Amino acid sequence: MSGYMTGILTVLSINIIMAYAIFLPAAAGQLNLGGAGFQALGAYATAFLSAKYGTPSWATIPAAMLVGGLVGGVLAFPLLRTKGVYLVLATFALAEVIAGAILNTTALGGAMGLSVPDYVGANVPMIAAACVTLFVFYLMATRFGLVMRAAHDDDVVTDLLGANVRAIRVVAFALGGALAGLSGALYALAFSFVDISTFNATISIYVLLYVLLGGTQTAFGPILGATFFTLLPEVLRSVLPQVKAFLAGIFGQTGAIAPPDESWRFIILGLLTVLMMIFRPEGLVTRTFIERLKGALRGQGARRKGAVA
Repeated sequence: MSGYMTGILTVLSINIIMAYAIFLPAAAGQLNLGGAGFQALGAYATAFLSAKYGTPSWATIPAAMLVGGLVGGVLAFPLLRTKGVYLVLATFALAEVIAGAILNTTALGGAMGLSVPDYVGANVPMIAAACVTLFVFYLMATRFGLVMRAAHDDDVVTDLLGANVRAIRVVAFALGGALAGLSGALYALAFSFVDISTFNATISIYVLLYVLLGGTQTAFGPILGATFFTLLPEVLRSVLPQVKAFLAGIFGQTGAIAPPDESWRFIILGLLTVLMMIFRPEGLVTRTFIERLKGALRGQGARRKGAVA
């Protein structure tokens, strides 16, 4: 496998884990725009332990998850007193506070960042992404997942039916923090360096888009959204020059043709996002879509059995 493909698969695996980190609170009805902050906590926890104490990756990864989960669980209590846009702003502010604290901590390298002596290959993030995906699918199939979906649909009715909505949301937020810490740890170990400017607001916004556009109603949404929007810029990187050359040929332009500017990839990505919000506001994958797909597959199975009989 080429180094380019290895890098793409590593980034994709980390993005899938981050998408599920944001999906869990979103599935319980809470939008988290501070994902980059929790990812930074995991990355710097791993970098610090590895650089200062020589801690191996099998220990730094669980430590990063513990840090992200504990911070998420503790801060969930005051954060979840807010709702709607106020919660979004509160989580965004939390990520900025975390970034500011790391930036002004000399032991964490400040603006210079930290080098990570330890290293893991692409197979570790890929296996971790597969394990996280299976875990989330299992979690959403349990009673806990059912209550999360109920709280997402109507938290008042869910509370009246006897479920502790607040506790469910705190646990979901803590689990999301732990998964974000895991993604940060894998980033630090895969790229051997952490810099706080990497974990910026853009990361939080993109990952939230992965989840919202993929769909928050089922566990299929985050993996589809993360895969689509991670690979799309790479596909456009190779497709756009061909499109420009084709259009230049149509209009009779000859000679050397400069490749399209990098900004075109982001323009197309933004356009697709707007179109998705207009025509598919509930995301690519919804519970209704899954039920229809299951019904169609059952119908095909019944027809095949009838044909065999």
